[in-house]
Amino acid sequence: MNTAANVGIEGCLVLCECDLSGGLPRFDIVGLPDASVKESQDRVRAAVKNCGFEFPQKRITVNLAPGELRKEGPVYDLPILVCVLACSGQLPAPPHDACFFGELSLEGEVRPAAGVLPMVLAAQRAGMRAVFVPRENAKEAAVVEGIAVYGVAHVRQLAEHLRGEAVLAAQPRTVYESAAASAADFSDVVGQENVKRGLEIAAAGSHNVLMVGAPGSGKSMLAKRLPSILPALTAEEALEMTKLYSVAGLLDRETPFVSTRPFRSPHHTVSTVGLAGGGRMPKPGELSLAHNGVLFLDELPEFRSDALEVLRQPLEDGAITVSRVSGTCVYPSRFMLVCAMNPCKCGYYGHPSGRCTCTDQSVRSYRKRISGPLLDRIDLHISVMPVDLPSLQARRPAEPSCAVKARVDAARAIQNERYCGQDYHCNAYLTPSALRRYCMPDAEGRALLAAAFERLGLTARAYDRVLKVARTIADLDGSDAIGAMHIAEAIQFRTFDQSEAL
Repeated sequence: MNTAANVGIEGCLVLCECDLSGGLPRFDIVGLPDASVKESQDRVRAAVKNCGFEFPQKRITVNLAPGELRKEGPVYDLPILVCVLACSGQLPAPPHDACFFGELSLEGEVRPAAGVLPMVLAAQRAGMRAVFVPRENAKEAAVVEGIAVYGVAHVRQLAEHLRGEAVLAAQPRTVYESAAASAADFSDVVGQENVKRGLEIAAAGSHNVLMVGAPGSGKSMLAKRLPSILPALTAEEALEMTKLYSVAGLLDRETPFVSTRPFRSPHHTVSTVGLAGGGRMPKPGELSLAHNGVLFLDELPEFRSDALEVLRQPLEDGAITVSRVSGTCVYPSRFMLVCAMNPCKCGYYGHPSGRCTCTDQSVRSYRKRISGPLLDRIDLHISVMPVDLPSLQARRPAEPSCAVKARVDAARAIQNERYCGQDYHCNAYLTPSALRRYCMPDAEGRALLAAAFERLGLTARAYDRVLKVARTIADLDGSDAIGAMHIAEAIQFRTFDQSEAL
């Protein structure tokens, strides 16, 4: 009979076989099972007896094939039980085009499992016509088209269905619906027009952002409103996100489709495993859970240096590889990195009040906590100044997120048309060859960029980032050509490069 396993966020079919032979009673599970799968022996034995069946007093061998694929988790309890009972003649042989997943309690209840959606997708690709899953996972499984989903609450229910004594009702299909707009709106933020402009550019081209400013200047507030101006998830993106959250065990049972772009904000004490993912049974980390959304790192210099260096691979490749003795998993990690930090240790360097007590050496030492290679991978460096009292008291109406989002959507539409048929769809992801093709400025723009390159000491990677940001600014303007004004605005968002050059 059929079941499945997950490798990363992709499922693959597993064949569950059972053999009963003479000799001393014994129960063995083979096929590279981990400790949790081996524990299935005791759960299955207890569930069989407590559901009114007789556990075979024979030598029982259960094989989970293919043998080179490691089997992890308690999801094999249900298929092993059905296989043993069918082999001993207590249940009819299950249909050859059906798959079974689920953990068992000692009383025979079928408990929910993580990672059901990728396994159901694997069953559909293999031509299966039905899947039997825990009842709590039924809505999640019903996301998949072209396969009947049956939610099982107890082993007795499944036994009655297989015998034809009672028929389980198929779960209605779960249809994707885009979520309502975020409640957090840009109009809540007083002033900070330059920062809002920078975040609009970032959203339009999916660029990474670093905000530098004193405590209380609104960095976190602005970052939390960034998802409100991002384009809505496509159905394909939503399905990929749902698979990720299914494997991580973070899906809402009632609304199993992830329909909003994620906003992940790990604490600065997070470990490298917490960011990258992994563990004894590998699970996605914060970098993958932010896929197709925003990863916000507040107080960036307070993060451990080894944790920050983990960011390099996903920022370049859009995926992260987790290697363990048991195998290698690749998780998608294409996110917008948004960072916030104080300009110095006390937080008030450059503040109008003159409250900073840090020496120049102290400021440089504080900023050196962020490596040059990581800074190079951040497209926009935005200086966030405190809002003055008259602006706070005036409370003039600010532009709402919906108006900004309309411009972002228009710029993204231009990019989707320009890069149609390519692996990339945003300016931030352009390859070197695409950069030369789509991001060459006019003569005046080239002259300005050359002067900035010499004055600011830009690296080759930072040079490319300026071109990508300038391309996005031109798209927001609806311009095919990249002019000097687009280059100039892109250069102004290299705060760290300018501060180091002065």
